Amino acid sequence: MSSGGNMDDVRPSSYCTVLDGKSQAKHLCYTHRRNGLFHICLTDAADVWSTEYAEDTMNEFRQKFALKSTEDFIHKLRSACVSGNASVVIHDTRAELQVSSRSGDLSVSLSRLQGPQATEELKELLFRMADSLTQLDSKVRPPSLSPVKNHQRNHTGGHLQSTLKVSSIRSVHASTYSKTESYLTNRGKGLLLY
Repeated sequence: MSSGGNMDDVRPSSYCTVLDGKSQAKHLCYTHRRNGLFHICLTDAADVWSTEYAEDTMNEFRQKFALKSTEDFIHKLRSACVSGNASVVIHDTRAELQVSSRSGDLSVSLSRLQGPQATEELKELLFRMADSLTQLDSKVRPPSLSPVKNHQRNHTGGHLQSTLKVSSIRSVHASTYSKTESYLTNRGKGLLLY
């Protein structure tokens, strides 16, 4: 990313979980870009809180919290989630996202979205996450099996060799998928999907 922190260079979406400072309830914190605006959002799967920054207000935000770029904010947020140094405080109509780091603390105020707007945001979140998982899945899948040529088969074991090759590849795929799923589960709070 350029040092100017142009929002066009920000990764599409990032996700992490944060705990409510009082109730210890989990919330999903996520960022994304839409229509030239950088959004920071929070949900408990029932309610949604959001704030957005245009390029000029994001520059002010970065200066206020001594951030080099928008990507720097995402990195700090993710690191704080992984280390347990991010929390949220829910108020009547807003939520306060608090992020602590060695370079200082920052706080972001998010407004509660109402009815249809919250429903639409949750729907878009669901599909963004599905797209991210599809992209991740396509990166970890082994290449497709090429057909076994006839001359490699013999009369007694050709079909068995083909079946064993397919079984072996399926086993490798299942193992790779299982390891990736385990890795993502263990990463838990600091998950970033591209």
